[in-house]
Amino acid sequence: MANWKKLAQGAAGAAGAGGGLNVEDVFSTYLYKGTSANQSITNGIDLSTEGGLVWVKNRDNANDHVLVDTERGALNYLHSNQSYAEQDATTGINAFNTDGFDVDGIGALWNNSSYYYASWTWRKAPRFFDCVTYTGDGTSGRTVSHNLGSVPNCIFVKSTGRNESWSVYHSGTGNTKHMKLNNTDYAYTDSSYWNNTTPTDTVFTLGNNGQVNENNDTYVAYLFAHNDGDGEFGPDGDQDIIKCGSYTGTGSSGNFIDLGFEPQWVLLKNTTTGNRSWGIFDNMRGVTTGGTGDIYLEPNTTNADANPVEHIDFNARGFTLTTGAGTRNASSNNYIYIAIRRGPMAVPTDATDVFAIDTRSAGGPNFVGGFPVDMALYRSISTTDNWFNASRMTGTKYLFTNSTASEASFSDFTWDFMDGWAKQSSASSTVYSWMWKRAPNYFDVVAYTGDNSSSHAINHNLNAVPEMMWVKGRDIAKDWNVYHSGLGTSGGTQGYLSLNKTDIAAYSAERFAAAPTDTQFTVGNNSRINSLGSLYIAYLFASVDGVSKVGSYTGNGSSQNIDCGFSSGARFVLVKAYSTTSNWQLAGDFGNGIVAGSDSLLRLDLTNAVVNFDFIDPYSGGFNVTGGQLNTNGTEYIFYAVA
Repeated sequence: MANWKKLAQGAAGAAGAGGGLNVEDVFSTYLYKGTSANQSITNGIDLSTEGGLVWVKNRDNANDHVLVDTERGALNYLHSNQSYAEQDATTGINAFNTDGFDVDGIGALWNNSSYYYASWTWRKAPRFFDCVTYTGDGTSGRTVSHNLGSVPNCIFVKSTGRNESWSVYHSGTGNTKHMKLNNTDYAYTDSSYWNNTTPTDTVFTLGNNGQVNENNDTYVAYLFAHNDGDGEFGPDGDQDIIKCGSYTGTGSSGNFIDLGFEPQWVLLKNTTTGNRSWGIFDNMRGVTTGGTGDIYLEPNTTNADANPVEHIDFNARGFTLTTGAGTRNASSNNYIYIAIRRGPMAVPTDATDVFAIDTRSAGGPNFVGGFPVDMALYRSISTTDNWFNASRMTGTKYLFTNSTASEASFSDFTWDFMDGWAKQSSASSTVYSWMWKRAPNYFDVVAYTGDNSSSHAINHNLNAVPEMMWVKGRDIAKDWNVYHSGLGTSGGTQGYLSLNKTDIAAYSAERFAAAPTDTQFTVGNNSRINSLGSLYIAYLFASVDGVSKVGSYTGNGSSQNIDCGFSSGARFVLVKAYSTTSNWQLAGDFGNGIVAGSDSLLRLDLTNAVVNFDFIDPYSGGFNVTGGQLNTNGTEYIFYAVA
């Protein structure tokens, strides 16, 4: 094992034996509301021990970006949209912690009680990010040492002592050119910036230009790595988490950029044509696939979050430009990017970190999960109501699990919370939401477009073989398609069910054309799952020890324990008989798990209000079925449970 990797593993703490740092250990997008009082932003990034950069932008007003790093110290500000020298303040980002940073006082740029903020945090780590300060000497060929542990593919340099523009080096434009982070210029040729010399894994080289190397002036440099199969991150120490690359615009939607991973944060810039702003996209503020548009911020302006416009889709293996506009994808223009992998990379060990049930309340997130929510079901349980299904990836769009209807939209669906999601309307304790977070081996969400082929392979990031999948056409009125490993095969073809029906298992290669793998699932050419040009959403579930269980059992007509490997029983149980017609039964005392005696019962395929039956009882290892619709003698059942 490389020495840097041993050091990184030791610093990571939670990284497994032989593994490396996870992306969630070194990068965070964290959204918060200002309080005008002291508050801690707990994003899990160790800045106090390891060092790094915090970048904050007020999302709802025209205010400067604020950049603070551990090399220059708290309360020393730079602004990506300004050429100002470093500014000292008495309040603001005033402390770097082992799990984030603190803000204090009233400040429109970082903590006004009526404003909302986005923060991006980079931790210093080999092969990911480094931050260095230096003093200029005014000579060409000056070298500055760094500890990135690899060749930096992008560098931001800013004078801290004088009003000078930000200078940007990027491998996508080469060592003869430079750009400015604080304006819209294209990439200029000028040897006085980088001395026509490519950085190495130990130093970067400067010319004598005052923006990067004025004699006796002070500077800060932010260095971004590029992983190309050598990142050595993740539980097995074999994953990439950052790419600094370039692409050529096509002038039309569909320009796919292959990263080898799904991004959570992307910075883009046109380098060929001037008057083109930089753009920052992240999955917390909102990048939707086939949705109502993407939200972005511009490092070179004070602009608030831009109104959603279709620019970019995040995919399982990269990103796709969904516009031909000059800022993102003009024909024959060159573009540079920095892309950071979506997390988490660690497999969950506690179900409360990735699954929650809550009733609707007033205020911020109406449904509180304690984590950023990626998929949700919600409905009123006391009245006849549809089962609404929505996801972060589809934004304001929703489907009904009890219907073939194509998706519709609620403008007040919002996902930009660190601890839940919102359907803004009156509070009601009878309106419940069941919430999932994407995590390796546990749950994933994939959006795709049909091609009507008999074997359409679709990439996913579950990092395990899916044991259950729900798939629905978004723009067509067709049945849901459910794959479940418990259905097995018949004549070599995969079994399927419909989430909106009571049907028995059927078998056809036109639905699921092959057994899924840990990187792909394959659909056939049935229009319900793969119509040419139609949009689809897929939810992928798998078993994680002590967290979730996808399984099957045969009813015995009396009582039997269903062992899920849990220690404190199940909070969520979904059961469907597949050898005979039956509903999709969701059982339990919602919010409190399963209780002895009568439990609440809902059906995902029906709009009926909740009913009470004693079909299920507590069992510490999972759940106990006592009879009735969940345990008819000789009937075959599939289930999904969460601890």
